[in-house]
Amino acid sequence: MPRAVAAATPAEDRIPFGQRLAYAVGMFVNNLQAAALPAMVVILNLGLGMDPVLVGLIGFLPRIIDAVTDPMMGYVSDHTRTRWGRRRPYILAGAVSAGIVFAAMWQLPPGYSESFYFRTFLTASSLYFVAYTVYATPFVALGYELTPDYHERTRLQAFANLLGQLPWLGAPWFYALMANPQLFSDKVSGARALAIAVGAAIGTLGVLPALFCRERAAGTAGAEGSDLAWRGFWEHTREFFRGMATTFRCRPFVKLCAATFLVFNGFQLGASFSLYVMIYYVFRGDDAAAGGLNGWFGMLTSLCTLAVIPLTGWLATRIGKRETFLATISLSMVGYLLKWVGYDPRHPYWLLASCPFIAFGIGSLFTLMGSMIADACDDDELSSGERREGLFAAIYWWMVKIGMALAGLLTGLMLNYAGFRVDADGPQPESTLLLLRLFDVGVPLATSAIALAIIARYEITEARAREIRAALERRRGKLV
Repeated sequence: MPRAVAAATPAEDRIPFGQRLAYAVGMFVNNLQAAALPAMVVILNLGLGMDPVLVGLIGFLPRIIDAVTDPMMGYVSDHTRTRWGRRRPYILAGAVSAGIVFAAMWQLPPGYSESFYFRTFLTASSLYFVAYTVYATPFVALGYELTPDYHERTRLQAFANLLGQLPWLGAPWFYALMANPQLFSDKVSGARALAIAVGAAIGTLGVLPALFCRERAAGTAGAEGSDLAWRGFWEHTREFFRGMATTFRCRPFVKLCAATFLVFNGFQLGASFSLYVMIYYVFRGDDAAAGGLNGWFGMLTSLCTLAVIPLTGWLATRIGKRETFLATISLSMVGYLLKWVGYDPRHPYWLLASCPFIAFGIGSLFTLMGSMIADACDDDELSSGERREGLFAAIYWWMVKIGMALAGLLTGLMLNYAGFRVDADGPQPESTLLLLRLFDVGVPLATSAIALAIIARYEITEARAREIRAALERRRGKLV
């Protein structure tokens, strides 16, 4: 049953349009970094002939570095005090360095061995993920603290994710672009050129949140002045390795991390097989035709997601964030079932019928999660006395990134398990093609169902969020 009309947001809690736009551009850059790498890494297998397991290791091993750098960056960002703020210096430095490294890492020279490409790309991608962390962790934390209002947080995330959806609109066309013989002599040459364009966009647009967003400050416990407490810094990092104990002090946050891990990374793992299914099952080895369908499928899904994002924001103010999550993720599961039917070699473009439903999953996920984690940060402050948006952002996005890494690693292992061979003479075995389709559809269905069960027990309603804010403001005053 719809609730009463949401309370009006006070003028001082509203985010000016210029800051809202700058943050949205930052979300575009954040998602571009997330979308570009998996869209291009297939070139290592289909362009350079690298074993799928090695490609999976390239996606997985740098995340071990993330396990250290993400909590470090969250802690550093929370405890930095400069005239430019806690977050903005790192956002600027991270954007520039990530753009440079991304462009350089794809400039692989021809004619070398598989082991050379593996070592070189693994080293470069490790450096890239460090730079990405320096940008992403403070950027996400900045979004949690731009406003203390329950609904303004949702409006910010909806607006930012609307612009942030654009990279997912273009990324499905990356393979078709890189493999286009009219533009490039081979797929690897296409990857080199595309990487320069992507790196330039990251480096130039990513600095805008640092230049134009205004940080809010609150005099809470844990503010240590301009010097980092290095002993506490290392102790905190060790705590992260002992099971991320800090996160489990805030049960609502743990549930949000778990749900995101399941929905997003289930989607990523399933989607890793889509191009293979299109090439080898739907079009029986026709690269160009599969690239076209993959592009249309991804673009239509992204266009539908653009419509889902504002709908999610509107719906969350009417029926609540938890209820909106349950509704939208359920609709996405309908889309995965339609995807199975749409993989029809006789009618390949029937696949597009699943796009509007699949869009409800990713379109709603980060719009709701960003807003709900901001509420969880308030809940954590009430119990701990500290503002720890940076740490929460670090752990949350570490969960996302480690899931993406596992998806890459599992993709390689599952391809080998299915019997896929990139150098096979003739078509792939029918048993292989069946397993690829089962992986594509079955994984996100299962992970989404588990996420629904978790969020059905989520605690922070609008009424509870307003109680928490009132208690915090009585204790330490308003954020300014």
